[in-house]
Amino acid sequence: MGNMPIIYVVSDSVGETAELVIKAAASQFNNGDVRIKRFPYVEEQAHIDEVVALAKLDKGFIAYTLVKPHIRNYMLETAKKENIFAYDIIGPIMDQIQNNYGNEPLYEPGVVRKLDDDYFKKIEAIEFAVKYDDGRDPRGILKADIVLIGVSRTSKTPLSQYLAHKRLKVANVPLVPEVDPPEELFLVPKEKCFGLKISPEKLNHIRRERLISLGLSDSASYANIERIKDEISYFDRIVNQIGCSVIDVTNKAVEETANLVLDHYRKNLLKD
Repeated sequence: MGNMPIIYVVSDSVGETAELVIKAAASQFNNGDVRIKRFPYVEEQAHIDEVVALAKLDKGFIAYTLVKPHIRNYMLETAKKENIFAYDIIGPIMDQIQNNYGNEPLYEPGVVRKLDDDYFKKIEAIEFAVKYDDGRDPRGILKADIVLIGVSRTSKTPLSQYLAHKRLKVANVPLVPEVDPPEELFLVPKEKCFGLKISPEKLNHIRRERLISLGLSDSASYANIERIKDEISYFDRIVNQIGCSVIDVTNKAVEETANLVLDHYRKNLLKD
């Protein structure tokens, strides 16, 4: 790239945004090699004096993302005084948004990174819910923020996904009388565990509809009312053994159940 100057990337956060912009621009020149020195968490005038002095010494230039107006202005003035080219990456766009819409900026460094962290936490929670859905891998029970238990067709999976969008890692476990529950279920703090209860009549209706939708006979034992009552008795025994909260989901939308789970979960966090 010839005598490419050193580009000083200056930010009041980690400086990722500025570095990405510089690399995108540099990629248009030969092989895109560029010498970048990153100065993160710059929030004082003394830091700016230091960077401007270095850029002057190296005959380099500065690219910066600074959101606080007084620091932005100080960078602009100091660089101008020393004849250093300093490029404001984020400021003009912030000013334009403010001028067009009249909104006051937050002036908070690192907000983009917070948004990214939030997004990745959500994706991680969604992947967790898929991996530990329907008791597939009992090891997830001990890693989960919340464990949902219930007989088949009590909305465990949609509830797991809904809570995952709230950035909570959820494992769910079906309870079937013929299968012993995983031992991990009895090692989880009971405050993290929630039993989902449903009336036999409602469950009978849901299961019959499910069988019909699959083109099967609705007289299968899966939808038999006596069988359902046996499953619910078994469910009652297990939740009593664990000592966890039970939520009746008979006539509740997933959102309503999720809010009850979240309320319990947050109250227990506050106790800790």
